[in-house]
Amino acid sequence: MKRTILILFAAALACTSGYTQTGSFEILSNPNGARLGYSPQSGVKILTIKGLKFKDLNRNGKLDKYEDWRLPVDVRAEDLVKKMTVEQIAGLMLYSGHQSIPAGEVGFASATYGGKPFSKAGVNAWELTDQQKAFLEKDNLRHVLITRVQSPEVAAKWNNQMQAFLEGTGLGIPGNTSSDPRHAGQGTASAEFNAGAGGEISVWPDGLAMAATFDPTLVKKFGNIAAQEYRALGITTALSPQIDLATEPRWYRAAMTFGESPALATDMARAYIDGFQTSSGADEISGGWGYKSVNTMVKHWPSGGPEEGGRDGHWAFGKFAVYPGGHFETHLKPFTEGAFKLEGKTGMASAVMPYYTISYKQAKDGTNYANGYSKYIITDLLREKYGYDGVVCTDWGITGNEGASPGDFAGKPWGAEKLTVGERHYLALMAGMDQFGGNNEVGPVLEAYRMGVKEQGEKAMRSRFEKSGVRLLKNIFRLGLFENPYLDVAETRRVVGNPDFMKEGYEAQVKSVVMLKNKAGVLPVREKKTVYVPEIYKPAIRNWWGMWSKPALELPVKRELLSKYYNLTDDPAKADFALVFVSAPYTNSDGGGYDKTDRAEGGNGYVPISLQYEKYTAQDAREHSLAAGDPVIDPTVTDRSYKGKSVTVANTLDLKTIIDTRQMMGNKPVIVVANLNRGMVFHEFEKKADGIVVRFSVSDQAVLDIISGKYEPSGLLPMQMPANMSVVEKQNEDEPFDMECHHDTEGHTYDFGFGLNWKGVIKDARTEKYGRK
Repeated sequence: MKRTILILFAAALACTSGYTQTGSFEILSNPNGARLGYSPQSGVKILTIKGLKFKDLNRNGKLDKYEDWRLPVDVRAEDLVKKMTVEQIAGLMLYSGHQSIPAGEVGFASATYGGKPFSKAGVNAWELTDQQKAFLEKDNLRHVLITRVQSPEVAAKWNNQMQAFLEGTGLGIPGNTSSDPRHAGQGTASAEFNAGAGGEISVWPDGLAMAATFDPTLVKKFGNIAAQEYRALGITTALSPQIDLATEPRWYRAAMTFGESPALATDMARAYIDGFQTSSGADEISGGWGYKSVNTMVKHWPSGGPEEGGRDGHWAFGKFAVYPGGHFETHLKPFTEGAFKLEGKTGMASAVMPYYTISYKQAKDGTNYANGYSKYIITDLLREKYGYDGVVCTDWGITGNEGASPGDFAGKPWGAEKLTVGERHYLALMAGMDQFGGNNEVGPVLEAYRMGVKEQGEKAMRSRFEKSGVRLLKNIFRLGLFENPYLDVAETRRVVGNPDFMKEGYEAQVKSVVMLKNKAGVLPVREKKTVYVPEIYKPAIRNWWGMWSKPALELPVKRELLSKYYNLTDDPAKADFALVFVSAPYTNSDGGGYDKTDRAEGGNGYVPISLQYEKYTAQDAREHSLAAGDPVIDPTVTDRSYKGKSVTVANTLDLKTIIDTRQMMGNKPVIVVANLNRGMVFHEFEKKADGIVVRFSVSDQAVLDIISGKYEPSGLLPMQMPANMSVVEKQNEDEPFDMECHHDTEGHTYDFGFGLNWKGVIKDARTEKYGRK
């Protein structure tokens, strides 16, 4: 059976591949075998052997083992890697910087090629740029990270154009496109769900929000649905889940984790990966892998959670993960007991990403390299002790040069600052890494190869490259991409953001909302009463690249949405109750902990990270930091302590808004809705609130559906909420459940696993399994 699906390509593809402005791909079906998709314009021919069809990807007129879909993946990968040049294997080790579709619309620092920013797409949004064609063909890159896409249709067409281009290049190795989590994020809060309506993609809780459901079954369902949408967009690797333990309440990336419980995070990790990776029935090719499977790249080994002082490893000021409580092994459990011990047939996560950090004084060989450079962390521990033989990819940009200051967002070569870019690649390869995140250019990888040849000989270095090559190729083979990497655009439109998926995602959002306080049963407010919602001041904050946002004073929820639930008034005297929407205390987008002004004025640059709204002075901080060292950019700073220093968070006025609203409302109910992305100190305002509802970046609508009583709250706290900043300073960054928690006026403690429903404190199978004993 044969059918032809025409895809209009916007512009001529590379001359070397013989493409014209209009292209097409064909689908061929084999009886009880693989369906083949190919582009006749690519030069690939179809071989017919005993009535079965095969793609002649290297155009040599015969069936090679790697082209034979009947053979095991291992056999095919090993055959193909033997046919590849060193340059081709090196290209397979690259993972592109961030790409948007259409190109040139997202200004990520890593999105460059040849030292220049990416140019924009041509007339049509799905065109490949000249730079994309260059790194695909010249640098042999096959792993592409995409960020923003204009629409599902554009993403599908871009995928088809890229795959057709690659099919006609070299050995015909298809592309493996990846994405960071894209089912939640910026804009989610104001997104409105309408039953029966579709969207650009289904919207779900993520990280702490998903953890707050305490429901691995829900997470597995999400993985299954998200994988279907990913495959319909051409995405075949998820750069997720993030399963670091959030044992350090100041770390801003706690928002992306499954919380601080080793048991919960382990079960959530296992469910997430099983959902994404498993294909079944007609979609299964072999071993649980198939046409609906998406590779998962679990992160961050061996955990980025215990950052000293809560500072993050994207910057030099956060390069150290510390273990004052001796809980290094605890942080491995979500990996070793979850991601590497799946219930599904795929067995374990197909890829792992180490974090930027130096796991300070944990390597038994005495080194203090970043995880991606550490032979002990990658080879001795991950590969040998725990038997992991999947792909290990660096986090983005670890081989680049750092900035001029510990507060600059640039390369992250922690522990290898004095080495050249080529030497860093070689160090990472010898540590056991397979792939370099954020690297579009093959030159440094080939430089590392030559270093290895000089030191170990050609045979040994070729063998080392082939080992990584096989691992990388297996993740492409087992998804069926060599047989058919093309997408039916109409099917993409049907799958991505369809009404059923949207409904499932919205109901999951509702399940993530946590009610912490309900004095005198003030919630729910079922009647359409009159509500006062104060405007919130959004201060200017600095992003990763030093650019500042514009300040604004605005209503925190769309007026049109609020009016569906209540009558809105600007006069507190006319209101029956008040809703105050605030965010947890924050500084800048880097999460805080370093101040260039402090350094310029003679300090060491290090300042506290505060989880309270009022000015905070770190009287109880460590006298001396556990780790320090910037040997190139700031070698004179040998102690990162911030004891005695003061900070005030950017959104300090949120507290004043709560207090002012309390005064204006008199004895009428005040309900605070707090949006959390890490720990928060509640004692400053809890007594002023009759009700407190917490969300973790899910939609306003989900919160209002709880407050109005359409749904009953069922979420539980996925991490402890500290009594004050003193206990935050005294806790160990690596230790779960070691803080005194806030105790409210109703006699409740805001500990891990706490949450209320309409009847009171939630006690069910979830709290029995995961709650504090």
